[in-house]
Amino acid sequence: MRETIEAFSKYLQRQEKSKNTVEKYVRDVRKFFSFLGRDEINRDSVLRYKEELQRDYKPSSANSMLVALNAYLRFIEKPECRVQVCRIQREIFRSEEKELTKEEYRKLVETAQSQGKDRLSHILQTIGATGIRVSELRYITVEALEQKMARVSCKGKIRVILLPVSLVKRLKAYCKRRRLCTGPIFITRRGRPMDRRNIWREMKALCCEAGVQASKVFPHNLRHLFARCYYEKERDLVRLADYLGHSSIETTRRYTMISTMEACLKQLELGLLSGMGRKKKRRHNTDYVVNEARCSPSDSSFERLTT
Repeated sequence: MRETIEAFSKYLQRQEKSKNTVEKYVRDVRKFFSFLGRDEINRDSVLRYKEELQRDYKPSSANSMLVALNAYLRFIEKPECRVQVCRIQREIFRSEEKELTKEEYRKLVETAQSQGKDRLSHILQTIGATGIRVSELRYITVEALEQKMARVSCKGKIRVILLPVSLVKRLKAYCKRRRLCTGPIFITRRGRPMDRRNIWREMKALCCEAGVQASKVFPHNLRHLFARCYYEKERDLVRLADYLGHSSIETTRRYTMISTMEACLKQLELGLLSGMGRKKKRRHNTDYVVNEARCSPSDSSFERLTT
């Protein structure tokens, strides 16, 4: 089994999968073998595994594990054992429990600054201002600041990330304080680019003092915040897809859900229920009806009604 998984890992690398993708696929395959025990790999065992995933995980998480397993089954030449992923209805509103607001984002940045975590503060602002993936931070270099853009090679694609002028000024000041003259900006004490796990852990450590729910604080949520803020301002989904590096606008659409459940419920009040949508007729106050034929501006009765 170990040899097969190692061979699968090398196969994924040859397919130019990203490092994070390879690690996840291998981890998911190991999880399947842990479930399998001494049983053989057949369609029945895979279906049982699918049922367990559906019971213990959210549909999106279960699907990601099944995708990895299907890739492995194809690799070991057992395509007949592959299973379909769970169908998920397209979401129409965002979950406020996981949605990081702009105010909460500011609290995280300010908390990092107050704790003397200058590097983390600038990491948060760089991801928030550009919408880049945490794995793309290593492409933000001293040289990129001079060009006001970074060229990123990720997931088999090469794209350009534009760096806002305000961000460039802030990062140049950061580099000056750190005496950085070349290469990646966000590095460890040993000079290596920051690892996503370290960034994730440092972000979580801000939650308590910042007063932000830990479930909202993770690097990819900053990317979602960038997407929502841009879309709320520009309403340009196509351009946003370019900035995020998405090949499908449908992927981008999931980042831009700006309606809450309450807002969606209000939108559904269409006045189509019995007794709704009718304007009540206003009753005339007969005490103040004036007969134009009997009253004129010179009449004392008219004067009493208009005073």
